[in-house]
Amino acid sequence: MKNLQSFDQELYSAIEDEHKRQLEKLELIASENIVSERVRSLTGSILTNKYAEGYPGKRYYGGCEHVDVSENLAINRAREIFGADHANVQPHSGSQANMAVYMAELQPGDNVLGMDLSHGGHLTHGSKVNFSGFIYNAYHYGVSEHDQRIDMNQVREMAKKYRPKMITVGASAYPRFIDFKTFKE
Repeated sequence: MKNLQSFDQELYSAIEDEHKRQLEKLELIASENIVSERVRSLTGSILTNKYAEGYPGKRYYGGCEHVDVSENLAINRAREIFGADHANVQPHSGSQANMAVYMAELQPGDNVLGMDLSHGGHLTHGSKVNFSGFIYNAYHYGVSEHDQRIDMNQVREMAKKYRPKMITVGASAYPRFIDFKTFKE
């Protein structure tokens, strides 16, 4: 925090005021529980830069070997503390938000269209290992070999052919601008 104070006094002051409020007031909202300084220092560590969906040794993205060590430490410690055979220490994510939309807007078996995982899509865009791929009939669009951009001709053809109840527009590992206006058309 001292580093923050040296380059943004206003933001530093706002955070310090919130810290003081939390110390002086009793918060009765369970999800706003007080996090220890140790935990806060870990959430601000370099590990926050790494996306590691999946489980240790079975990730969907490369470069997770050090995250795997950290997660295995947490799993083993949780198992020991609680005397459990198994433990899952992964936090909730945007996948639950996506699931809420699917459940609110669709019926099991409805057709959905989303970006293929291997082209930059997300597991919740209809991957077979995700709820979206086994509750719904998922079809996938991808990127053009020519320019590696979303193949809008393919999207149009698939939308006409499969008549999806929902088209998921977004990505997990697609670095280019997404033309949402064209998708809407």
